[in-house]
Amino acid sequence: MSDPVLSVVLSQIATILQQQIDREVRLVAGVEKELKKLETELMSIKAVIVDAERRQVKEELIKVWIERLKDVAWDAEDVLCEWITATKKAQIADHEKHKVLSSLMSPWVGFNRVILRHDIGKRIKEIKERLAEISKQKKQYELNVVTETRSFDRPKAASYVDETQLIGRASDSSRIIKMLLSDENPYRAPNVLSIIGMGGIGKTTVAQMVYKDKAVVNHFESRVWVCVTDLFDDIRIGKAIIEDLEGHGSSLCEVQTVLGKIRSLLKGKKLLLVLDDVWTEDFQKWQQLFNSLTVCAAGSVVIVTTQKETVANAMGSRDKVHLGQLSADDSWSLFKKFAFVERSEQECPALESVGQKLAYKCKGLPFSLKTIASLVRFKKTENDWLDVLNSEFWEPRTQGLFPPLMLSYYDLPSPMRQCFLYCAFFPKDHVIEADNLVKLWMAQGSLISSENVEMETLGREFVENLAMRSFFQDIKKDRDGKGILSFKMHNMVHDFALYLNRNDFSAVKITNDSGQNLEKVRHLVLIRSEDTHFPDIRNSEKLASLWVQAFHDSPRIVVQTESINPTLFLGLNRIKSLDLSRNMIGELPKEIGKLMKLRYLNLSHNPLVELPPALSELFNLQTLKLDHCYHLKRLPSEMRKLINLRHLEISHTDSLKALPKGTGLLVSLQTLSKFIIVQVRDSSVCGIEDLHNLNNLRGCLKIEGLGYVSGATEARKAELKSKIYLSELQMDFSPCTEKSRREDEVIQALVLHENLQSLQISSYGGSRFPYWFIQLKNLRKLHLQDCRNCSDLPPLGRLPSLTDLQLGGLKAIKFLKIGGSGATSSNEQQALFPKLKKLKILKMENWEDWQVADAELHDGSLVMFPCLRILKILHCVKVKALPTYILQGSPIEKLRIQDCPFLKQKYNKRTGEHWSQVSHIPKCRIS
Repeated sequence: MSDPVLSVVLSQIATILQQQIDREVRLVAGVEKELKKLETELMSIKAVIVDAERRQVKEELIKVWIERLKDVAWDAEDVLCEWITATKKAQIADHEKHKVLSSLMSPWVGFNRVILRHDIGKRIKEIKERLAEISKQKKQYELNVVTETRSFDRPKAASYVDETQLIGRASDSSRIIKMLLSDENPYRAPNVLSIIGMGGIGKTTVAQMVYKDKAVVNHFESRVWVCVTDLFDDIRIGKAIIEDLEGHGSSLCEVQTVLGKIRSLLKGKKLLLVLDDVWTEDFQKWQQLFNSLTVCAAGSVVIVTTQKETVANAMGSRDKVHLGQLSADDSWSLFKKFAFVERSEQECPALESVGQKLAYKCKGLPFSLKTIASLVRFKKTENDWLDVLNSEFWEPRTQGLFPPLMLSYYDLPSPMRQCFLYCAFFPKDHVIEADNLVKLWMAQGSLISSENVEMETLGREFVENLAMRSFFQDIKKDRDGKGILSFKMHNMVHDFALYLNRNDFSAVKITNDSGQNLEKVRHLVLIRSEDTHFPDIRNSEKLASLWVQAFHDSPRIVVQTESINPTLFLGLNRIKSLDLSRNMIGELPKEIGKLMKLRYLNLSHNPLVELPPALSELFNLQTLKLDHCYHLKRLPSEMRKLINLRHLEISHTDSLKALPKGTGLLVSLQTLSKFIIVQVRDSSVCGIEDLHNLNNLRGCLKIEGLGYVSGATEARKAELKSKIYLSELQMDFSPCTEKSRREDEVIQALVLHENLQSLQISSYGGSRFPYWFIQLKNLRKLHLQDCRNCSDLPPLGRLPSLTDLQLGGLKAIKFLKIGGSGATSSNEQQALFPKLKKLKILKMENWEDWQVADAELHDGSLVMFPCLRILKILHCVKVKALPTYILQGSPIEKLRIQDCPFLKQKYNKRTGEHWSQVSHIPKCRIS
């Protein structure tokens, strides 16, 4: 982890020296010389750091040397960050106009800058002297200059291995399923079945396959999965059970209340409960939970996965399944599945001999096989494979290090190694959101962007690459199956990352009113129990990351809030990422503004009403998360100062009715959940024209209050067509107004870029939809909601990429016109809605019929809905029938009709005269 830190410091030195060249700032006499000496020392150490990081695994003295180096590098980064931040802020202050008493303040500002330059110069000299001493020792340890040749390969689009098929465990899973389905259990209390085996043997995988088996799903009324890990928390486990049963989180916080809720939910039901990764041997801790399960029906089963036989005995297991190593044939099959993906048949034979030897070295451990196979998958030649086979890491001298992971880890490029190690920050079995992880990497300075690649893009590519190398598991992807949304880390991977960072990372479960002493820790998670107060944190000066993990949702009605001791922020001098979400914080102390290095701040799910003005002083802030702060009424008035802000997340902030003027100056913004336009505004709040410069916006943007825009001239100032990176836009014209003509002009002027993929328009009061609809050739999803005055639709069938169309509350539409309206040659066949897969129409209270040009259908020049899979018609009381060309000509798999009396009469299974037209549809529901 040292190399990336050194790279950051070297980058900072280059920035300062460039400022000196550009005459933006003046360094104190001699400091420029000291900086250049510091740069030279860092470069000489960076040349041997690759050798040092490899040897630290076996040589404790080098491990200590690296720890000392990291301390100095962190100190250097802090000093230089402070200098760069101070000079940039001073430049901004100099350029601000209309400063009151500016002529009186200038001498004091200049005086403070001189003091700052002298202080920085002194600290740089001290750091240079410490680094020189460390540099001398590199000769003592005979560290060699090693040039890292590995480069980052960008992941391919479809590079994942299907892990749904189990190799070598069919007999084990069948045996367990047979036990579960047996009715021979005479006991009222649930039977306990333990799956036992060493780490990486596949216990969780087998349990997952059993859990998802169709026969098992049908046999048990309730199924619950809970990952326990080594941090035992009876309330957390109980709430996890409730959440799995009810489908949403629970606000209960007392043990007996939680257990009572479990009893009420499970009484008389046959339950399958999986307790994954159990380490606690003290059954007394489980006694209350197990007693609450006695209300379940006979035949209920608790599956326990554990590495320890003593745990299985303590849990009272009546059945045990010991998982052994895979056979040689199964090992080779699993290895090939991962190693040879995307290789041609001609390449594989030359690699099989080495591959079989690598599979043998994995000793039948599925996790080892997947890890090594995922590593050599990216090796191109047989010699590359032989290098892995003959690596020194197969014979580690340090207990606790796992050879396959060591090999894979040191095969990563240096920046990616640092990013991987940071994943140890999360508790075991935590569901890690990929987007959030990337923002945390950014905050730590681990992602250094180039001119052509944004930090966020690089971070997402790192996530993809680490996933393909089997560092991550339980991967959830987006609807397109392209991007990773979330994942987990295997316990062995987490242990490995934590081992390499054992002095830097810590996760602590806190007790009520206990202070936490953190002299050496740099990245800390404090896990709050439901009944503990916000913790008192001492000796936190070295912390770079702090997450106070709590599980409260922000209530709609606030009864009680938590307070934070302001001294907390005075001690967090080096903090870069701070997560205080879900802690019931009602007020944020103004001392938050002292956190000069803070880049990531998460305050989501807190009952905050406002934020302190001092938050605007967080010059380096990149990410501000305020989602689900329902009571938040305003943002700081001087938000314009946050010039490095890239992500402002404010979804589900219902009380927030305006954005402060200056938000439109934050040109680095990539995420802005919503932009709010108010009816009566002054110079303190944003208008639609403030969207003008926000051309870096990405993802989803919701614009509220479009009905307040005065006309086309004002609307054009937003320049929405320049937002080329936006993928999703929600245009909300509420509250409803009677100025239909004005809204016609406004929406026509809000021309969008053709890159847009998803569009939702709601509460639009105009009488016609915009002409630019049909220009959105990449639009995949279109929702039109409560557009009450539009009696016609534009030719939506001409949108070539549209897959999802929803029409709701279009009260003025009587005939749904979907026919062709475009010239083609007489010999050319047209397809309307060529890619549409889902069509949903609801609450169209005046809609009576469909309308299409019969001539086009009869002469065969028109194909309608060739890909339609799902059709839903809901709450449309006047519509008479469904077109035959849809029912017979489209491959519909799911039809849903609800509260449509004429349709119910025609297509009812028992009495409908046209039932035969829909009877072929696999999933057909009419009510």
